[in-house]
Amino acid sequence: MSSERVVIVGGGHGGFQMAANLRSEGFAGAITLIGEEPGLPYQRPPLSKAFLKDGDAARLHFRPQAFFDTNNIELMPGTRVSRINREARHVTTATGTEIGYDHLVLATGSRNVRPPVANLHLENVLSLRNLADAADLRARLSAARHVLVIGGGFIGMEFAAVASDFGVEVTVIEGADRLMARTVSGAVSKHFLALHEGRGTRVRLGRFVSELLDDGTGRVAGVRLSDGTEIAGDLVLIAAGVAPNSELAAEAGLSVSNGIDVDTLLRTSDLSISALGDCCNFPDPVSGNRVRLESVQAATDHARTIAKRLTGKPAPYTAVPWFWSDQSHFKLQIAGLGSGADEQVALEPEAGGLVVINFAAGRLISVETVNSAAAHMSARRLLASGRPVAQAELAAHNYNLVDYARAV
Repeated sequence: MSSERVVIVGGGHGGFQMAANLRSEGFAGAITLIGEEPGLPYQRPPLSKAFLKDGDAARLHFRPQAFFDTNNIELMPGTRVSRINREARHVTTATGTEIGYDHLVLATGSRNVRPPVANLHLENVLSLRNLADAADLRARLSAARHVLVIGGGFIGMEFAAVASDFGVEVTVIEGADRLMARTVSGAVSKHFLALHEGRGTRVRLGRFVSELLDDGTGRVAGVRLSDGTEIAGDLVLIAAGVAPNSELAAEAGLSVSNGIDVDTLLRTSDLSISALGDCCNFPDPVSGNRVRLESVQAATDHARTIAKRLTGKPAPYTAVPWFWSDQSHFKLQIAGLGSGADEQVALEPEAGGLVVINFAAGRLISVETVNSAAAHMSARRLLASGRPVAQAELAAHNYNLVDYARAV
């Protein structure tokens, strides 16, 4: 399809990688990249970490404008797509402009969930999803005395670590009975609870916020929990999870469940439209279950899969998913998906480090590590090999992933 036009809706990590991979795979047709935010496409993971510390937005850009000019990638920043016309094969922007496509890629990402909490409109109640959010949060953090974080997932805990590094008092309030419960094992949750509490952060587990307190001038003064407990605070971060941006696809009549439904080649129910990243759910190549991953690496691998297909080299998406979270000096890395694990082995190979190996029916399915890069890389190699790794084999090597990976 070298003479055709690919339109990409979504200027985040997945959208940028889609455009770049098309060119690197030899696609010679027109590429249009449409994003709602102004400016050049940029990295989002540093927003909750490095950017809050240095405030350098220029360092976030994937590439300078010259890259897009040289590769003939048309950028349309500050543009919202409001409709897909599948019959005519064009998208319509909020201003009424129609843009035709031969193939459409939806990289619309996800959005922050707004929990059912009263008074979310108060001043100094923030969320963190884009560069504007991060810049606002950074400016307000410098004047804060006590930060309250609603949500103990990756973003909430990454921000809590930064705020603590700034010397600000921090309290995290999480409805589940452990931190990062949707993503990590109990052993990792317990490990990070101890790490954060050791740094002075207060963590309230199994608690829900029912109301934000007004100081009488429209600014937040704290929170009231569902049990009536009040906790004072002058800055609140809402980090209660995300939801896929799949409405555009649903309104166009595409199959949508927990995100946009795609097959192993990342094709939607309309073969002229693909979807990638946070906004789509796909068959996990290991379990066969449909999953939706909120992961930069998944978006990158999805983009690579679609680019190869559109340039005549189709191959199913089979990449091993991996994730990371930097929380102060502690780097959490996860290879594979641990859902369905029925046995775990936890090791502490060094001070402050942790390796949790997850098995299902005696077979390795995922590995979680803290400050153990070698074990993480070995796990990724083993999971990517396609060769089942039996628990008994690892046990014979004292569960040393590095040694085992070298031996096989």
